[in-house]
Amino acid sequence: MCSIVGLQGNFKGNDLIKMLKASKNRGPDASGVYLDDVKLDIDLDNFSDDNNYNIALGHNLLSIYDLYDRVSPAQPVSNDNLILVFNGEIYNFSTIRNFLSKVGVEAEIKSDSEALLYLVDFFNKGDLVKAIESALRLVDGDYSFAVWDGENLAISRDPLGVKPLFYAISDDLCAFASSRDSLYEVGFSEVESLKPEHILFNWNDIPPTQYIYEKIKEVDASKLEKLLKLSVSKRIEGLDEVGVIFSGGVDSSILALFLQDISLNKKLDITLYAVGTENSKDLKAAECAAEYLNLPLKIQIVTKELIQEHVGDVVHAIGDDNLMKVGVGLTTYFATRLVAEDHIKVAISGQGADELFGGYNRYLKSYAGGNLDWELREDISNMYHVNLERDDACAMLNSVELRLPFLDKNLVEYAINLPIKNKVSGPEDNLRKNVLRKLAFNEGLDPKIAYRPKKAAQYGTGIDKILRKKIIKEIDLKEFLKY
Repeated sequence: MCSIVGLQGNFKGNDLIKMLKASKNRGPDASGVYLDDVKLDIDLDNFSDDNNYNIALGHNLLSIYDLYDRVSPAQPVSNDNLILVFNGEIYNFSTIRNFLSKVGVEAEIKSDSEALLYLVDFFNKGDLVKAIESALRLVDGDYSFAVWDGENLAISRDPLGVKPLFYAISDDLCAFASSRDSLYEVGFSEVESLKPEHILFNWNDIPPTQYIYEKIKEVDASKLEKLLKLSVSKRIEGLDEVGVIFSGGVDSSILALFLQDISLNKKLDITLYAVGTENSKDLKAAECAAEYLNLPLKIQIVTKELIQEHVGDVVHAIGDDNLMKVGVGLTTYFATRLVAEDHIKVAISGQGADELFGGYNRYLKSYAGGNLDWELREDISNMYHVNLERDDACAMLNSVELRLPFLDKNLVEYAINLPIKNKVSGPEDNLRKNVLRKLAFNEGLDPKIAYRPKKAAQYGTGIDKILRKKIIKEIDLKEFLKY
């Protein structure tokens, strides 16, 4: 996880520096800039540039240790006329690198950003948009990035919107960034979120020919195990330690179980992290599940005082004072703060399982109305701005990268096409997510874990109760909405 920023139009070098400083929490390990034709690795605290420019790209690096031969170089990266800044992970990095080698690319490629750069370059025959579209058909990952070819600027985002990307346009200045704050720092008040899989080409929005959630095909329900295990495995390749945002429910427990299986054949230290008020339902469930899995569990007991201390940061980071969103955001924030205290930079989360498998109670009404399949697809299409940007912003306050196995593009394309009967059995099905629960039970989870009823994070942790009964009586959350 990193931070990318860019400006085009009439601005000074220090404007780019302000953008990078505003998102330094996303990448505290190194910074780099491209200012017109000059590429520099810089120290943000000791760099100033009052010159005028018309194109600039910037990058803050969160360096994640890799056991294999991938590195995390300072960006931007370049080749001939192409300049690229990249945020995210390419899970089929080795496949991309092997492909490039076979087609005659002789460069030494040791990072995801370089792999994408050379892949775009390989397909680039004078049409940058087509080159990016061709490159991304081969890429399996979560990402946002920007490419400048000397004349054209193209910006894009992964198919589910796991990695954030925002932009703003005015008459004399256009900008993009991984965080809204970076855009606010240079005077923008109206900020847009780039939709997943879209390409913003010279500030014109180009949608994909078909969205992932629109694809309709027959699928075999027995393949869920293989796809989910592969998704988990891809997201910890090269790591020797990982955290799990843990509630003791079926989503996080099956991910922890699969991680544990992987750890039997390679070095992988797994720690579970749970959040809740004392004696809250999520904490009790997490303790029970952690004991069953025989995995270490670290707990953050949430109090009114703790929420008072940190709620402002969370409200500002997510740009919303909606109590439900704030409650979930605080859960992610407190959990990833524990992860960061253990010097772990990657955390696995079960986000996306409810939308894929019909986990929310409100889906029963849609089932009764015969439109549940449509609603699930709608929810997947809107996750990027409803859930994912919120969770990403809260995790990155602690410089922790979230990885989301349930939102693997192959798994999503498969799961959205499972028959509804595999997800919800009827209008009185109070458990739901039937195919996932059955898999969890068959893989060895205790029935009390596999069939634990769904409880939304803000309620299961007890955070919502404190927010509504105590915090909002004393604090106006709107004061933290700086812009």
